[in-house]
Amino acid sequence: MNNMDIAAVLDKRRPQLALKRLMDVAISGCALLVLWPLLLLIALAIKLDDPGPVFYRQVRVGKGGKEFRIFKFRTMVVDADRKGLQITVGRDSRITRVGAFLRKTKLDELAQLLNVFAGEMSFVGPRPEVPKYVNLYTPYQRQVLLVRPGITDYASIAYRNENDLLEGAQDPERMYIDEIMPAKIELNMKYLHEISPLADIRLMLSTVVAVIKD
Repeated sequence: MNNMDIAAVLDKRRPQLALKRLMDVAISGCALLVLWPLLLLIALAIKLDDPGPVFYRQVRVGKGGKEFRIFKFRTMVVDADRKGLQITVGRDSRITRVGAFLRKTKLDELAQLLNVFAGEMSFVGPRPEVPKYVNLYTPYQRQVLLVRPGITDYASIAYRNENDLLEGAQDPERMYIDEIMPAKIELNMKYLHEISPLADIRLMLSTVVAVIKD
């Protein structure tokens, strides 16, 4: 499938994509208003557990290849990206005690409500990668940049225990680049063919179920 095919699919679904954006704004705005006490508790727990900022703001690549800074509640020690790989592997020693809990429950992702409200992300869409890995994309794979990245997608559910998969690899980063990243992108392509508000609702519900099961 080429860029023209995906572009044609998205062009046909302009009304649905507009509704998808309205849903993102409405839901993220309401969620920020309702969840602020929980967000405050998470911030407090992070500060008490480990010195440093509450948020971790990493450069990711969004729609159209435009870079932005993603919001995540910090789950690792300060300057973790300078002390190892840009992926986490197994019981990564850089992960803090509170960070391990936030990662397990996916609560660290709640900070991305700010990115969704600002229009940099959507609730559902291909997870945004760091520039280092996006630079390795083939023209086919770059099709995922035609839409806003998301907090969750098919790949987030299928690879929710990605750290454990990488833990046993001789070269975790090579395994990620050669095996996991391409598999994730294929799942992203599946979503691009289905993209709609209804598909988003199904994926959000599936994500909640997956987190509860874990």
